[in-house]
Amino acid sequence: MRAARFHEYGGVEGLVVEQAPDPHAGPGEIRVRAAAAGVNPIDWKLRTGALRQILPLELPVIPGRDAAGVVDEIGEGVRGVSIGDRVFGLGGVTGTTAELVVLSAWARTPVTWSDEQAAGAGLASVTAMRGLNALGSLAGRTLLIEGAAGGVGSAAVEIAVAQGATVIGTASERNHEFLTSLGATATTYGPGLARRLTALAPHGIDITLDTAASGSLADLVAVTGDPKRVATVADHAGGQRLGTHVVNAENDSTLLSAAAELGRQGRYTPRIEQTYPLKSIADAHTQAERGRTRGKIVICL
Repeated sequence: MRAARFHEYGGVEGLVVEQAPDPHAGPGEIRVRAAAAGVNPIDWKLRTGALRQILPLELPVIPGRDAAGVVDEIGEGVRGVSIGDRVFGLGGVTGTTAELVVLSAWARTPVTWSDEQAAGAGLASVTAMRGLNALGSLAGRTLLIEGAAGGVGSAAVEIAVAQGATVIGTASERNHEFLTSLGATATTYGPGLARRLTALAPHGIDITLDTAASGSLADLVAVTGDPKRVATVADHAGGQRLGTHVVNAENDSTLLSAAAELGRQGRYTPRIEQTYPLKSIADAHTQAERGRTRGKIVICL
């Protein structure tokens, strides 16, 4: 199969498109012939070696955490899915930017989503849902999302609105119209946030989700008045220090199915900023590293 790989830690120049061994579905897994794969921050952080002490890799490595495509192999013990089904989901921490991808968590792709949208939904929706779930019931509560225009943040906005929250999202001014289209009230991040929030939410902010790791976590705790009313999916060190909820993504088919159901209802649509062909994987990683993505970047396979 064709795949993107890197043979040593380093910059985007180390990414190559080449032939790699076909993977096969093990027990509890499926293999898909991928149509598209998502690009996530963990992809370039692993490639550069920034996470090598926490997540050492056996090189060469195929980057990628999530993908969408058509099932073409089913592992032992798997039920409820058939060859030819359109699905999206999650593999390991690497391995999805390839023609054949093994998934350990998946859901059927809603007919309302393109393959590119489905590929962008896997990690973003699971991360957003786990962060929101840590905060309890959302109905009738005012939720602040820090970094609301990114892949996880934009997913969290739509999912939270669908669950009955009033959402305020922080983003640069160029993304305010985008946040409004998702159902959030937009404001800028940075100094003066508390003052701006007082005007937007005179009765206060009930709960906060940090998706940005922008150094604002202490301010978010101050805004809500209680670290247990704050969850972070991005600033793990800060969250542990301050006592907030610290959430990691997990390969959870139940959450993927819940995201797909919202997609079927038209209440969650993964937002794709740009797609790239596989041969342009280096360009996709370069854009991702800039950290200014609105929604998701996706590789078409």
